[in-house]
Amino acid sequence: MSARPDRTPLARSFFDRPVLTVAPDLLGRILVRRTPEGPLELRITEVEAYEGEADPGSHAYRGRTARNASMFGPPGHAYVYFIYGMWFSLNLVCGPPGHASGVLLRAGEITEGADLARKRRLSARSDRELAKGPARLATALGIDRSLDGTDLCAGPGSPLELLKGTATAPDLVSIGPRTGVGGAGAGHPYRYWITSDPTVSPYRAHAPRRRST
Repeated sequence: MSARPDRTPLARSFFDRPVLTVAPDLLGRILVRRTPEGPLELRITEVEAYEGEADPGSHAYRGRTARNASMFGPPGHAYVYFIYGMWFSLNLVCGPPGHASGVLLRAGEITEGADLARKRRLSARSDRELAKGPARLATALGIDRSLDGTDLCAGPGSPLELLKGTATAPDLVSIGPRTGVGGAGAGHPYRYWITSDPTVSPYRAHAPRRRST
């Protein structure tokens, strides 16, 4: 019989490490999302790391802006951004304050509150698809820009918190290039996922957006 996931909240020191150390260590952890309608929980199965000003694929590559300010710390906070005028994405800030790095949560399994997630994700054909991809994950959990800067280490009163869960053994972690990232950062092997997990999103190479003529 497998042990139950550990419900201990992760301390700020977990996040205050290099982003390429934190990213694979997030797999199997439990993200708690508290909403007025009730709580949801997500077992993290896929992530992508971004190294800030050292990473051409990062929003912080060209420095600090009003949009990406949360990426610069302190660690253990959320960075939420709006993309293509359509979707939100949730990132967890890592490393020391002033060093912009974070981990994008790409996919996971809804382990509590699936009924709430289904109401937000009416197009999902099964529960496996509720949070299969970063936009779907954010939609299922009710993530929007109002949560940008949220402290995940603030305790049970926070709308977002990370629990220890069950860490994934290194031999069960797959590594590959990030999905949809182009340019100089396209080949960085900064995507991590639990091998063969059915909630992991499919890999897609970057496709340049066509400009209207």
